[in-house]
Amino acid sequence: MTPANFQQLSNFIWSVADLLRGPYRPPQYERVMLPLTVLRRFDWVLEPTKAAVLKRYEELKAKGQPNIDAILNNLAKDEEGMPLGFHNHSQLDFYRLKGDPDNIGRHLTDYINGFSENIRKIFERFEFEKEIEKLEDANRLYQVVAQFAEMDLHPKRVDNITMGLVFEDLIRRFNEAANETAGDHFTPREVIRLMVNLLLEPDTKVLTQEGVIVTICDPACGTGGMLAEAQNWIRAHNEHATVKVYGQDYNPRSYAVAASDLLIKGHRDSRVEYGNTLTNDQFSDMRFDYLLANPPFGVDWKGEKKEIDRWPNFRGYNGKLPRINDGALLFLIHMIAKFQPWQAGNREKPGSRIAIVFNGSPLFTGGAGSGESEIRRWIIENDWLEAIVALPEQMFYNTGIGTFVWVVSNRKEKHRKGKIQLVDARECWTPMKRSLGNKRRYLEESAIDSITREHGAMVESRTSKVFDNVDFGYRRIIVHRPLRLRFQITFDAKDRFLNTCPELLDAVLAVEEKLGTDPDYDWNKTWEQVQKIVKVNGGWALGAKGTAQKKLFREVFTVVDPDAVPVISKHYKFEGLERASLFPDQILPEGLTAAELEKVLGLSADGKGKHIEYEPDPALKDAENIPLKEDIVSFFLSEVRPYVSDAWIDRETLDEQDGGIGKVGYEISFNLKFFQYQPPRPLYEIDKELSAVEQRIMELLQEVTE
Repeated sequence: MTPANFQQLSNFIWSVADLLRGPYRPPQYERVMLPLTVLRRFDWVLEPTKAAVLKRYEELKAKGQPNIDAILNNLAKDEEGMPLGFHNHSQLDFYRLKGDPDNIGRHLTDYINGFSENIRKIFERFEFEKEIEKLEDANRLYQVVAQFAEMDLHPKRVDNITMGLVFEDLIRRFNEAANETAGDHFTPREVIRLMVNLLLEPDTKVLTQEGVIVTICDPACGTGGMLAEAQNWIRAHNEHATVKVYGQDYNPRSYAVAASDLLIKGHRDSRVEYGNTLTNDQFSDMRFDYLLANPPFGVDWKGEKKEIDRWPNFRGYNGKLPRINDGALLFLIHMIAKFQPWQAGNREKPGSRIAIVFNGSPLFTGGAGSGESEIRRWIIENDWLEAIVALPEQMFYNTGIGTFVWVVSNRKEKHRKGKIQLVDARECWTPMKRSLGNKRRYLEESAIDSITREHGAMVESRTSKVFDNVDFGYRRIIVHRPLRLRFQITFDAKDRFLNTCPELLDAVLAVEEKLGTDPDYDWNKTWEQVQKIVKVNGGWALGAKGTAQKKLFREVFTVVDPDAVPVISKHYKFEGLERASLFPDQILPEGLTAAELEKVLGLSADGKGKHIEYEPDPALKDAENIPLKEDIVSFFLSEVRPYVSDAWIDRETLDEQDGGIGKVGYEISFNLKFFQYQPPRPLYEIDKELSAVEQRIMELLQEVTE
């Protein structure tokens, strides 16, 4: 069997799962089918040396030899004579299990207990003993085991790649039946191949050297598909390379499948561990040459937050963490913490490379100062982000959303220093003959090769663009416009005010008599008059009550009117702007006078030696993201002032962090960077088409009426 027709085996195993209908619902089939598939695979792998292991076991048992696992694990060998690192010393196998229907439950348990300790620990994660009891009570155990006994899973007939595809297809079906969320999916093999190409192709010369030793880690390894594909790539290019793989996963059944697969392949120096990567790193003291992962999409990290908040930092990152509803970027921080130190020409510090697949959220979610933006900033300003490849939609089994492969490295090639490449592969798909869940498209090998070459070439084209790191950064400033209030005493407003402040009746009547009931468009002058009138007629209360009376007075007797005079917040002495302190690294436009700069910052001279500052209208408050390559004042004068002549920059935002020049943020927008303007068609063409449609409609109506 080849990887091309793995579906046949997967379909057969799925058909066996129908025997479970009744005591199990379809989402629960994996509790039985995955461990039995793994168990049958072990049975085939151990068959060549089973007799020798049994004989040696009896000898050691008779001598009372302790710690027999180490001896028997070396005696159990694969077809090439290499020790497997595990064994089974039970007299039973699947054919013997099939031959005794009356004792199938007890014998199957004994068979599992006959494995070496490392295998028994794996099966503890499957929690398979409970399923044996349940199947036996439902009188289904023998039927299922008998079907598996007829299943040929020998590595010569079903190689490791095909077996991995079978596992992933089965798990996909189980998850579909359970209606799992978009975050709980498995990575299609062609996406993994692309990720592995992007990760390893640039290092082909190094990886093909004699005696090379490579370490690879996947902190969200699932069933181990990415680790397997990376191994296959290296072995295909250098069969003598030593490849050590390490994985961790929080799903007990996925972990058990990955750990089993690793043992079957005989990787004794590699490890797959069980546990929560974010809070319980099983490789805390290790660094790796290559890391790749497909962390869950859009899954919150609420359960981990309490523990992570107690740490002084997260994996060495001291910045703000992402919002609790999506922890994908935490996995990237974790992987960056696993970087090998890098120093040019130093074999002891070779650096590392990462390939990780995300949905669109980590690209642009969160404004300046948010956790997501700060993480992007940390990565980009350290010059670690090498490239991002946009994949087609409908590529994954349990979600149709768009996805992106990030390539991150602390040893970018010289021509990539300070640069980020974006590759748009969203149209490089081929339709599938038959959908698999939400997966309706796939990448052909030619498409994978083309994308890999485009990444390697790093040249500008319709689907590949190269940017400076700084192109994705911006400064966020707040833009204000003045509040404009129209004053008018009306019956409803007066009634509302006096219901709350009846003690000011005389004052209100005096104001009405003096100012009348016509609208007044200059609140500044009106308020001066009101203050004098009220003072003569009882005055405002003292303290907080008086403040509340003044606030209510303005609230009920004024409305916002764009034709009114701006409301003055205060007059104060101002000695002039210190340009260097406000804009330490900004180049201000030539010829910009101090008075013009003051106006940009919301200050106007009143002609009496003081400056006026207007009160901003909260409803008109806006934010502008100014590219880091542009100076703030020039951008404001060209992009804001022509459209809102009374706007100004909030000076307080210039005092916020980053050297006093606004909050810095980073985001990556593929749509913006690859947008191609399509001019509208001429009107005469549209009119011509509409006329043709109308004519056709009239002809159809005429046929009906006749």
